[in-house]
Amino acid sequence: MNNNINNKSNTEPAETELTLTPEAGVAGSFVSSCVDDNGRLLKIDFQNDDTFNFGFDVVDVLAKKCPDKVAMVHLSRLGKERRFTFRDMYYYSNKTANYLMYLGIKKGDRVMVVVKRHYQFWFIMIALHKIGAVAVPASYLLTRKDFEYRFRTGHINGILATSDGEVADEISKAAKSYDGLKCKVLVGSGTRKGWSNYNRDIAFFSSHFIRTEDTACGNDPMLMFFTSGTTSYPKIATHNFKYPLGHYITAKYWHQVDPDGIHFAISDTGWGKALWGKLYGQWLCEATIFTYDYDEFFGKEILSLMEKYKITTFCAPPTVYRILVHMDLKKFDLSHLKNVTTAGEALNPIIYKRFYDATGLKIMEGFGQTETTLTIANLKGTEPKPGSMGLPSPMYDIHVMRPDGTDCEPMETGEVCIKISDGIPNGLFMGYYLDAEKTNSIWHDGYYHTGDTAYQDEDGYMWYVGRIDDVIKSAGYRVGPFEIENEIMKLPYVLETAVTSVPDLIRGQAIKASIVLNKETEPSEGLRKEVMKYLKANLASYKRPKIVEFVTELPKTVSGKIRRAEIKQKDWQGETPAESQTEHPEDKE
Repeated sequence: MNNNINNKSNTEPAETELTLTPEAGVAGSFVSSCVDDNGRLLKIDFQNDDTFNFGFDVVDVLAKKCPDKVAMVHLSRLGKERRFTFRDMYYYSNKTANYLMYLGIKKGDRVMVVVKRHYQFWFIMIALHKIGAVAVPASYLLTRKDFEYRFRTGHINGILATSDGEVADEISKAAKSYDGLKCKVLVGSGTRKGWSNYNRDIAFFSSHFIRTEDTACGNDPMLMFFTSGTTSYPKIATHNFKYPLGHYITAKYWHQVDPDGIHFAISDTGWGKALWGKLYGQWLCEATIFTYDYDEFFGKEILSLMEKYKITTFCAPPTVYRILVHMDLKKFDLSHLKNVTTAGEALNPIIYKRFYDATGLKIMEGFGQTETTLTIANLKGTEPKPGSMGLPSPMYDIHVMRPDGTDCEPMETGEVCIKISDGIPNGLFMGYYLDAEKTNSIWHDGYYHTGDTAYQDEDGYMWYVGRIDDVIKSAGYRVGPFEIENEIMKLPYVLETAVTSVPDLIRGQAIKASIVLNKETEPSEGLRKEVMKYLKANLASYKRPKIVEFVTELPKTVSGKIRRAEIKQKDWQGETPAESQTEHPEDKE
């Protein structure tokens, strides 16, 4: 285990021996920690993790300990409410496990799960864990070509998919050129030729499923995530059965879930963030989760549900908060809400301020990747600095490093790296599936290299700069896009923005700002000049965008992250010098 404490992020000196005590509830069998008088986590350790299997050691244990406790409140897109207890989760996950084994799924098989936010997702995931098959969550927005790529590179053995829309049709088209599927299972209503039907068939299978000596656990592979692909085609990050334990900090000390409350995370089950906020850590803390299976996001609807169901903790990506702050939040009763969090991409300080002014709640930002669990965050007992990712998690030994492998000084930008030479922390991935070259390119010299850049201030707080590939080199300066984006976001009519580079004859690279305006604002040449004038007054000359472009939307991954690489690729394809595009004489120095 990695029990290192980053000196800058803890009040206790490193040489002081900290006494670890077991955590409460079901987690106590596997997790022990040390906290200060403010509840701030100083150190965490795991035991018995080499035999850990979330399905048996959490779900089944809770089914015996508190069988009637509500594990999930589920609301369908048609408004039908369902409440599932931990006894239900035990019962239906066992039936699902027996069903999938009947269809030929066995330990080690890779099974893709494309079922949106349907309640069956939870039964299926737990069942796969009990079987020892590797779960591969995927988005329902994928097309035939996406599935073809994923089938081949992931060597997928089976798939369960929503009956909604054309998802199953796209999968059927992809399967024509791939013969590795043992089964295709439709989840929902209706039928498709060549598909089994989960809702119909599940009734015929036993609710008893026994753990054996050969049951997968510990270091066996449990999950495969296709990465967001913000800068390249998706890779496949593989996690073992210890991954859920890594999310105990996520739920207990970041989300700060209440065992007697209800946690709501805005995320689709097709990407890793759903498992940060909709399953593992929350149930380790014995908290109830709320899930709304919506097709389209509407801020007013989400706020109304938070009011109706008395949501106590809430997590959403920055994109959601950018929408919410443009609404009249005081119209909704959010008095039960005690803690709010965000991750996925950096949060602009102006959004933090606007949300705090409207609600009195401080958005606790966090940072992690598909390859990790929560690695940097504003955890319980710490005071967030608007715009900062927070402090390194005590579970990870975080370093900000120069290209030569030495540690940066405070306020010096470098790559965020995780030390692994002293042990692999629970939550860090096993590597990229069947791709040793890519794994070794970021996992070497005793560190995992995240590819993200940041700096650490004198208090140990981490400040995001950007992906290494996003850093702009202009006229001899290295410029991170996030700082510029933060300044643009201060303009009241800006909904979101992305800063990228374009080719420039003089500077090599020039800076471009792509801006999405709110619905009340129309783009115009006068507004563009106003933006340029504002940036000239508030940014150093080498940081100012030379091009401002108003767009109706920004390209994003299925998980909601802005694809700056796609914007950059389009601008660099023709390599048209920036000076000949939209720059005006009055914009120049």
